[in-house]
Amino acid sequence: MKKKLLFLSLFLTVLVSAQESYYNDVDLTATGLILKDNLATKTINAHTNTLSYGWSALQKTDLNPENSSEVLLIYGYSTSGTTARTRGVNQNGGGQGDWNREHTYAKSLGNPNLGTSGPGADAHHLRPSDVSFNSQRGSLKFADGSGNAGNVSGGWYPGDEWKGDIARMMMYMYLRYGNQCKPNNVGIGSTASTPDDMIDLFLEWNAEDPVSDFERQRNTYHDSNQTYAQGNRNPFIDNAYLATRIWGGPEAEDFWGIYTSNDNQAPTVPTNISTSNPTITTVDVSWSASTDDTAVVGYDIYVDGVLNGNSNTTSYKINNLNPNTTIAITVSAKDAANNKSNQSSAVNATTLQDTTAPSVPTNITITNITGTSFKVNWTASTDNAAVVGYDVYVDGSLDGSTATTTYSTSNLTNSTTYSIEVLAKDSENNKSSKSTAVNATTTDGSSSTSELFFSEYVEGKTNNKAIEIVNLTDNAIDLSSYSIKKQSNGAGSWVNELALSGTINVNDVFVIIHPDADDSTLVNEADMVAPLGSNYGAPINFNGNDPVGLFKNDVLVDIIGVLNVTAKNYEDMTLRRKLTITSPNTTFTSSEWDEFEIETYDGIGKYSNTASLKNSEFINFKIYPNPVNGNKVYFKLNTELNINVYNVLGKLIKTEKVNTKNNSIDVSKLAKGVYLLKINSTNQSIAKKLIRK
Repeated sequence: MKKKLLFLSLFLTVLVSAQESYYNDVDLTATGLILKDNLATKTINAHTNTLSYGWSALQKTDLNPENSSEVLLIYGYSTSGTTARTRGVNQNGGGQGDWNREHTYAKSLGNPNLGTSGPGADAHHLRPSDVSFNSQRGSLKFADGSGNAGNVSGGWYPGDEWKGDIARMMMYMYLRYGNQCKPNNVGIGSTASTPDDMIDLFLEWNAEDPVSDFERQRNTYHDSNQTYAQGNRNPFIDNAYLATRIWGGPEAEDFWGIYTSNDNQAPTVPTNISTSNPTITTVDVSWSASTDDTAVVGYDIYVDGVLNGNSNTTSYKINNLNPNTTIAITVSAKDAANNKSNQSSAVNATTLQDTTAPSVPTNITITNITGTSFKVNWTASTDNAAVVGYDVYVDGSLDGSTATTTYSTSNLTNSTTYSIEVLAKDSENNKSSKSTAVNATTTDGSSSTSELFFSEYVEGKTNNKAIEIVNLTDNAIDLSSYSIKKQSNGAGSWVNELALSGTINVNDVFVIIHPDADDSTLVNEADMVAPLGSNYGAPINFNGNDPVGLFKNDVLVDIIGVLNVTAKNYEDMTLRRKLTITSPNTTFTSSEWDEFEIETYDGIGKYSNTASLKNSEFINFKIYPNPVNGNKVYFKLNTELNINVYNVLGKLIKTEKVNTKNNSIDVSKLAKGVYLLKINSTNQSIAKKLIRK
């Protein structure tokens, strides 16, 4: 934001002091993606107050410093050649002349959709905007331009005054929410010169439009104990040069003055580049240290001329390569002032050829049997690289292929027994042996199931709510005569009818979710999203005491929950219909359902034996201590488990096996923060949070 707002020097002194204290547990000497990881950990852990999608935060943080009865409008508002930058603080709403809440990272551009909770309610990217400009921008991606805000080349230019603000907000959202908020999904630019999905456009805007005192005002508010403060800061507002230090590009302002100097001398070019330990997907590279007139702080590693990553040492592992492939590797050194040497001479390395086949698929089961079809299910195979698909054989002949662990047959004969085998294959077309054959017998064609019914109910946190319907009949079903209603608070008549549309194929499911659901599994599996409307996603806004009914031609077919019962019996949980149930029931019978803890979403979108397993059926374990401040975490368990440890950005940093004799993992090298443990057994997996103090 180019226009500088006047603040007292005392405020700035206090501000810098607060920033230094806030970052005292962050290694700011790091560079590249290591620095990004450090700042992401800090940003996520400091986000202690999750705000609702309201107006109050903006009415506190976006006040015009020259007139506290106004808010500043992002983008401004052009009319008759003038630009309005302010609006009355209480002149908010959806009418002409009002200001509204602008998601600078457009909700629909997130993957999944940001919704209006979690990332969709993060105040660091919500800004007051004129209703008309808010509508004109819509979900257009940001694009380069000049002058005032507006449409440009199929994108949206935020205006000279605001482009730096936008860049730093997009950087924050990427830091805080990772791949859900990739910069290249919200802006038009290139990622060729950055080590991840940051784009050159935002790096340019960050340098061209320095941080304003107004941005610092907002940032400082959120690092406070105020009611509408999140607790975390945007690091790129505190020091725009952090972006330069992570992603390169034009040099932004170093507000702290700790990185930039009069040093214009680049380090020497790295020498003695060598490679070792090639595998089918990785190569290790090392080199002799460069020298510099001050100090070398890191190295950039390039593969075939494209930046692959950064290192603070003289070695680096290149990952995610293709088997039997030759690559050219070069290395460049950099100092604290971001002076960079030329790239070294290229050294070639070749990955190994993959000749190892995946493991044989196991636990073959048959479900959803009709007279002419059935579904085959199995446990995923493993591979030294990656399993890319499976071939399914019926009576010894290839019937088809799939990339998932389920497969539906068709065009079979009534009352006939078939032999089913499955094999796995990888990207090099190495194939496992066929699985042990399993027999399946089709029915006589007179299906005992003649109607659709509910198969899953999800009442998760915030608006992560979903209903699943299954078709076990012998025919595809047109949904145009079906609808869903709820009984609000267990009393009164059925209300909020939602008419369904589309078709459910034989042995398939149909998933309806709330419009603001933000869990990736629910969003990816959704066949229909309930309209937001004036009833806020009804009837998929049900609570635990709202019975939900499936209707056909306005006649009740199936029900979840007990009519006329006001107690919240089914709040904060997932219900999954037992596979032994093959028909609807207009009287809710709890014995027909399995109950799961809140946020259990792994069964949505599928109907099989694998999906019906309870966590307690596949593993029984406890983690202790958690939080942990020692060197080990212990597991009380009854079977062998594989433990994968991920940081807050989803990066795998540790893999261990535990069993009844070796029941601990070493966490002494983990920095303080929050980690995700993915715990796998032979049947299924589960995720748990681990806190390192």
